[in-house]
Amino acid sequence: MDQTLLFDRALIDKYDKAGPRYTSYPTALELHEGFTEAHYRQHIAQSNAKGGPLSLYFHIPFCDTVCFYCACNKIVTKNRKHAEPYLANLIKEIALQGDLFDKSRVVNQLHWGGGTPTFLNYEQMKTLMAATREHFTLRNDDSGEYSIEVDPRETNLHTIEQLRELGFNRISLGVQDFDHDVQKAVNRLQSETQTFAVLKAARAEGFRSTNVDLIYGLPKQTVASFAVTLDKLIDVAPDRFSVFNYAHLPDRFKTQRQVIDAELPSADTKLAILQMAGDKLAAAGYVYIGMDHFAKPDDELAVAQREGHLYRNFQGYSTHSDCDLVGLGITSIGRVGGAYSQNVKTLEEYEERLSRNQLAVYKGFELNEDDHIRRDVVTQLICNFHLDFSQIEQGHNLIYKDYFADELTALTAMQTDGLLTIDSTGIQVNPAGRLLIRNICMVFDKYLAQKQQQKFSKVI
Repeated sequence: MDQTLLFDRALIDKYDKAGPRYTSYPTALELHEGFTEAHYRQHIAQSNAKGGPLSLYFHIPFCDTVCFYCACNKIVTKNRKHAEPYLANLIKEIALQGDLFDKSRVVNQLHWGGGTPTFLNYEQMKTLMAATREHFTLRNDDSGEYSIEVDPRETNLHTIEQLRELGFNRISLGVQDFDHDVQKAVNRLQSETQTFAVLKAARAEGFRSTNVDLIYGLPKQTVASFAVTLDKLIDVAPDRFSVFNYAHLPDRFKTQRQVIDAELPSADTKLAILQMAGDKLAAAGYVYIGMDHFAKPDDELAVAQREGHLYRNFQGYSTHSDCDLVGLGITSIGRVGGAYSQNVKTLEEYEERLSRNQLAVYKGFELNEDDHIRRDVVTQLICNFHLDFSQIEQGHNLIYKDYFADELTALTAMQTDGLLTIDSTGIQVNPAGRLLIRNICMVFDKYLAQKQQQKFSKVI
């Protein structure tokens, strides 16, 4: 499979509009409160009957300081004791959820996200992992994909040793940018020394995958300054890079109101930064996985993409499409069987539900037959840059050109522009279309026309 990326400025200018990131189809905007705990339990029962491995996501919402660019669900506090009641409730939820899933179902994937998971101290993390092992069947041979997001400012060499001891074998480091002026503008002062020490320690402790998060489009960024950051990180060769577009949506995210609009780079500068980053990473041997993600050619994501079985869920790209995803903690989203579900959003609601031994699920969405069909189409395109008509036809008992006649017509202009190629067997996304994969997927989204596009970030 050709995993190259072509940066075509004219096409980007033409197609750069707002749209979903498709961590799911239908997107999380379709979740509604008519979906109840009873519905969730029903889908777990159906899932147990089918069997298969599990993936667990834990949301640790606490941060010591606020980063002005942040759009995550977070609670900013310097008081570490605020984590104690949340942890107690999270353990209650683990017990309630764990009792609903067959113990024969092994957890192949586990992820702690945030917030800042390393806001918890070692004893708290140890307690959380012990409760997880008590109520779910975790792997004991280090063969699972157990990952954690860390803030290098909240992490030291001893912390990395402890995380490895707890069973984590993949780590993602938040960096964003090393430039001091940029860091000051977004209230995230983080030294190169801190960052590289954590990366070095993770390798020494045997973490099998290291990822670095960067953001382009932050205030005071320039092509030259971001190139310096990128060069320094390429020199230490993490396994993966995530280069995210900063979506400035201060009306939706209050912390972004502290960003000074006049200091944001222009649209032209943002695109130039992205192009420079793509060129540098390609020159360094990284391949473009899609949706802001780059990886070494021998990384499991790159291999899965070449072999045609990459997957995408609420945490991003994954190699385990066979896993039902169980969300734990406030705001967490899961996918079990034929439904998506989301937990309540506040600490008060979370505690109130669990005090009554109720699950924290407060809304969700049950997929119908058409949703399943379109999810398979979107997943193939956004993960593998290819769609095999025969797979969809055989999997869903339909004739592709008839079922998607309108969509194929709508893709004609994109084919003319060179974003993709359509023949009798399928759709191939060309290198020029890979940055614009969201646009291609949007053609198949029957819900999108009902939504106001300002709810989404721009695709580039």
